[in-house]
Amino acid sequence: MNFEGIKLAAEAYEGRMTKFLRDLVAIPGESCEEEGVIKRIVEEMESLDFDKVEVDPMGNVLGYMGNGEKLIAYDAHIDTVGLGELSNWSFDPYEGYETDTEIGGRGTSDQLGGIVSAVYGARIMKDLDLLNDKYTVLVTGTVQEEDCDGLCWQYIINEDKVKPEFVVITEPTDGNIYRGQRGRMEIRVEVKGVSCHGSAPERGENAIYKMSDILQEVRELNNHLHDDPFLGKGTLAVSEIFFNSPSRCAVADMCAISVDRRLTDGETYQKALEEIRELPSVKKYNAEVTMYKYDRPSYTGLVYPTDCYFPTWVIPQEHAATNAVVEAYEGMYGKPLVDKWTFSTNGVSIMGRYGIPCIGFGPGAEAQAHAPNEKTWKADLVKCAAVYAAVPNMYCK
Repeated sequence: MNFEGIKLAAEAYEGRMTKFLRDLVAIPGESCEEEGVIKRIVEEMESLDFDKVEVDPMGNVLGYMGNGEKLIAYDAHIDTVGLGELSNWSFDPYEGYETDTEIGGRGTSDQLGGIVSAVYGARIMKDLDLLNDKYTVLVTGTVQEEDCDGLCWQYIINEDKVKPEFVVITEPTDGNIYRGQRGRMEIRVEVKGVSCHGSAPERGENAIYKMSDILQEVRELNNHLHDDPFLGKGTLAVSEIFFNSPSRCAVADMCAISVDRRLTDGETYQKALEEIRELPSVKKYNAEVTMYKYDRPSYTGLVYPTDCYFPTWVIPQEHAATNAVVEAYEGMYGKPLVDKWTFSTNGVSIMGRYGIPCIGFGPGAEAQAHAPNEKTWKADLVKCAAVYAAVPNMYCK
């Protein structure tokens, strides 16, 4: 493997990668509104002579290089979260900025940089004649991940009938290689009351008061969840609260909360639901504990409903996919740290639901995700493109 040649090829593409990323940042592309971003990715793939580029009915772009036996995929979700409070930004999130070393803008780390490096990593394979009859490369720009992790890959696997040998997740990894993540689920807890006039509250049953008891027990439950030696502890957090009342002069007759539940290795969604259902106040007030469902249309109008359950996954340290990425990295940049993500990725479906091995390596920093003044680093784009270009041959050797 000519590692030095791969590094030089990636470095030569830094300017084009920078322009591509800045173009993508300038196109607003929140979940379910990604059409403009997808069109720009198609344009770049076609200009770089991908062998096949298609957009599926959900709106995901799939670009192929080569025609070998094994299908090796690189996944980047290309939707972003919103801008949040604009006063927290020191620059225009869509105009962004560029220095000699950095690129700023919404989505630079989470995770438009990933699609940029993957697209150019595939081009380097063609430039250096690394493609062979052992593998085909698939680069996916996937939609709706910020809304519903892994839904895009449920569609790709079930409906597009695409099933790679393994997938490199290009979410930001702080220069490390990640081999797992906690899963998550979205839970709703709802309790009923009886409304009455606020001047005589004793005539009714205040659902907000009932929920206040439940909230304290939910809060304490977080301290007693399973702890995994590698992925860490399961957690939960109340993220939303809702109520219903006939007026501000009446007792509330419904109160509900949303719970963000992070699942570590060894936990299941059934167990997570049961833990809340068994809380004394939940039982006392006959609260209903359910899992949310997601059915928001993609930008193409397609609806692909799913439960809001996103399974945990871990790939072994000694797995061939782990070794391939580690060896490709070591050939150019020294010994990497092999670790795990804090947040969730499309791996929840790829490996969590379907058992297709995933390994994480991507440009940018986890701490930049969803934050104001988001940025990434040009050196990361180059390094990831180089490693991506080397991985398939390391795996197939």
